[in-house]
Amino acid sequence: MDNSIRPFRIEASDAALDDLRARLRNTRWPDAEPVDDWSQGTPLAYTQEVCRYWADTYDWRAREAALNRFDQFVTTIDGVDIHFIHQRSPHPDAMPVVITHGWPGSVVEFHKVIEPLVDPVAHGGQASDAFHVVCPSLPGYGFSGKPTVTGWSVQKIAEVWAVLMDRLGYGRYGAQGGDWGAAVTTAIGVQDPAHCAGVHLNMPLARPSRDPADDTESEMKAREALQYYRDWDSGYSKQQSTRPQTVGYGLNDSPAGQAAWILEKFWAWTDCNGHPENVLARDEMLDNIMLYWLGGNATSSARLYWESFGKMRSGEVTVPAGIAVFPKEILPASRRWCEGTYTDIRRWTEMPRGGHFAAFEQPELFVDDVRAFFALVR
Repeated sequence: MDNSIRPFRIEASDAALDDLRARLRNTRWPDAEPVDDWSQGTPLAYTQEVCRYWADTYDWRAREAALNRFDQFVTTIDGVDIHFIHQRSPHPDAMPVVITHGWPGSVVEFHKVIEPLVDPVAHGGQASDAFHVVCPSLPGYGFSGKPTVTGWSVQKIAEVWAVLMDRLGYGRYGAQGGDWGAAVTTAIGVQDPAHCAGVHLNMPLARPSRDPADDTESEMKAREALQYYRDWDSGYSKQQSTRPQTVGYGLNDSPAGQAAWILEKFWAWTDCNGHPENVLARDEMLDNIMLYWLGGNATSSARLYWESFGKMRSGEVTVPAGIAVFPKEILPASRRWCEGTYTDIRRWTEMPRGGHFAAFEQPELFVDDVRAFFALVR
């Protein structure tokens, strides 16, 4: 068994970048949508605008260098290479924390929060707020390897993250996540309470109460939002959880298709007032899309849905929990609903703004809440 931890740098080949630009310039575009909004999906004009920018203006080499400011490594666990950022704090008493992204995210989601978490004194905090940050790429995502056998569910990934933290020498650690990262983080809380000091989530796993008649006003709105998600926002998940291989052919072959697939979610799931670039820079959205394109990860990332959708066994999380509720979250929940899964909620924060990609959209609110929660369990 190879337990080595190998240094890693992001280094896309010139051939891969030339191929990307050629594909973008030779895209066979569909006809335009017969509506004047996003109701049928990512609009043709905007997709073409972004893809022209991607091909002609976007500077991957500069963006690559910026991402390489983080210390990155690869280690092999159960036959799969796991890529991760491991940014150690200059403060010796820093708390280790593993932070996990989801779909259609990547480690890029955390590029604005890693440094404030690691070096709080340089970013308006106290040394006592410091973290050693471990930020892995999910298997099949980013620069991690792609599982070649089934079984890589949320629970399996939580087991692997526990091995990773142990391999790094962290006998006690915190865990944080949203989207699939919230599911992995919840599973860590269930499976590794001997080492996990607490979990912080920005999309908790919660079941609505069975009787809507008991709903508070906020719970009624949450239930309406859940129904909207099922009706209008969840088609991607049905496809990826049932036929991930089929959807991958087009996305893996067409960068324009991959971009439109992800841009739609940045529009739908952010607190952006109608346009994703109101809250996320075009370059950082493309950085995230690049981590799907360079590795050809459309299919391998979708398989996590096939492995886990409808199969998650959350159990009770008895370790301390902190929950940050952002108003535009796609799967909103109330504290009462969450208490069925998280039995020791130490911090509950109703955020004034923000959506599904919390660290990406609202890094300052995210950092403040992560610091405040883990201060309770250090």
